[in-house]
Amino acid sequence: MINTVVLMGRLTYEPELRTTSNGLSVISFQIACDRSYQRAGEERKADFIDVTAWRQTAEFISRYFHKGSMIAVEGSIQTDNFTDKDGNKRKSVTVVANNVSFCGSKAESGTVNPAFSQPAPSYASADNSDFEEIVDDDDDLPF
Repeated sequence: MINTVVLMGRLTYEPELRTTSNGLSVISFQIACDRSYQRAGEERKADFIDVTAWRQTAEFISRYFHKGSMIAVEGSIQTDNFTDKDGNKRKSVTVVANNVSFCGSKAESGTVNPAFSQPAPSYASADNSDFEEIVDDDDDLPF
């Protein structure tokens, strides 16, 4: 059986790292994923997807991702059935993250480091006198 999901979206609220009674790190957050198709003139729609991450992945998210951050999540879908306080049967759907990645630039997140916002130096005028030209005068190819 295959149960794999890949999502990319923005965090809708600040994720909060918690620790279980066994000492495991866990974090829950929600991402907003824009729908790829809208009818002409229709307002843009998004899906809000609950995600849970454990251990080092949870700590990584807590350290580097904040409300509004773009994130890519690879994981699996987990469903749970429960009865609410009014006696109604409910189902919850959550993505359990296995891997997460950065998607947006630092400029998008508003935490630009001035050292990285400057253009890279140009080396077009470099001195090539230290290099020797390779001449291939072998007409016999080994293949």
